[in-house]
Formats: sequence, C-alpha cells, structure tokens
Amino acid sequence: MTRAPRLIVVDDEPELRKILSDYLGRHGFAVRAVAGAPELDACLTTEEADLLILDIAMPGEDGLSIARRIRARSAVPILMLTAATDIVDRVVGLEVGADDYVTKPFDLRELRARVRALLRRSETLASPASLPPQESTTKLIQFGPVMLDMDGHQLLQTGGEVIALTSMEFDLLNAFAQNPNRVLTRDRLLDLAHNRGNEPFDRSIDIRIARLRRKIEPDPSKSQVIKTIHGSGYMFVSPK
Repeated sequence: MTRAPRLIVVDDEPELRKILSDYLGRHGFAVRAVAGAPELDACLTTEEADLLILDIAMPGEDGLSIARRIRARSAVPILMLTAATDIVDRVVGLEVGADDYVTKPFDLRELRARVRALLRRSETLASPASLPPQESTTKLIQFGPVMLDMDGHQLLQTGGEVIALTSMEFDLLNAFAQNPNRVLTRDRLLDLAHNRGNEPFDRSIDIRIARLRRKIEPDPSKSQVIKTIHGSGYMFVSPK
C-alpha cells in the first residue's frame, strides 16, 4: 500500500479519540476519528476506509450493531475495542464479523501491531484479484456447493457470484484446502491460519468456523464440508 492506510476510529470518548489519532498518525496512518455511527456513515460516504477501529460500548448504535451492518456489505477489517471482562462481547463481536479485538486498557504498541497485522492480511487478500487475467493461473478448491479461488482469494457460488470473505476467513479456508481429509486441532489451525499471539481466546476458532459454515455448508446445522471431530478438532472433507 503506497499511500497511508486509512483508518477510522469510532469511540464516544473524546480523549481516547485524540490519543489514538495522534499516536497512529505519528506512525504513518491517515486517521479520521468520530464519536458514533452517524459520523462514521458520513465518513464512509466521503471516502472508504482500509480498517475500522470500533468501540463496543457506545450510546446510540453500539459497536456490535455497527460491525454487523458494515460486514453485511463490506470485508473491510474491523478491530473492536472492549472492556477486559466482557467475554460475551468478544464472542458476539467475532460472530458478527469482527476480525480482532483489543481489551481496554490497552498498550498503544499492541494496538498498532494488531492494526498492521490486519492490514497485511487485507492487502494479501486484495492484491491477487487486481492482477490481469493472463497473470493468474486459477486454482479452484471445492468446498461443498461453492469454490475457493486460491489465486483470486475469493469464494465463488456456482454461477460465479462472489461471496464476501474476510482475510482471516480466507486464511482459514486456505489452511483446510492445504490439508484435505486431515484432522486439524484448534492449536494447529491457529498456527496455520492466524497469528497465535493475536488470538483473543482459545475457542475463537470455533466461532470463525461457525461463520464459515454459514457460507459454505448447504445445511450449517449438519456440517458435511468442515466436520467437527469431537475431542480432536476439525476436518475438511474433500470431494476428491
């Protein structure tokens, strides 16, 4: 990314908005800071963002509702800010499509590292799709009724329609595609598909897989593509 990455900080605390804007701005980010959902929507109308930092506990529309609404139309990386004790919010945040979260109070250097990691994943996801067709050797992996385009970093329906996929969701599908018909423990999936040091809690992998199943399984309640192997982990059942 040659230009400065565009961040939007959404938090109702003016002091925190200023701290984050000043700190991230000094480290090469183009930061816009807003107090809530109406200002965020106005910002996105003016210019898209490369990453959103959303506080969960805000008056009016909270961060979880905003994340759900944004994720329904965009794969922009979302980093949530939450209180250290709010495990329910962390779970719900991942379920609605957040990519990562940082608990308050947090170290600014950790926040910056999380932001950079999410941006790297997002760039990797986006860049192959921008290549001219002649430079891409398409490799498709079947996941039930849909296909994973390994070169284009896209999930495709039968008719070619693209299913929205975040960078972390692609990483997880890629890990399964590289290990078909093999049981992968949660620890192994964390090693293959995520930065273990950035994982919010041990069972977060289950939440991410539940999200993926809603996109790839004909019936997510009876998983046949990514099966749960009780006591062990998960297995991608390849049709080949």
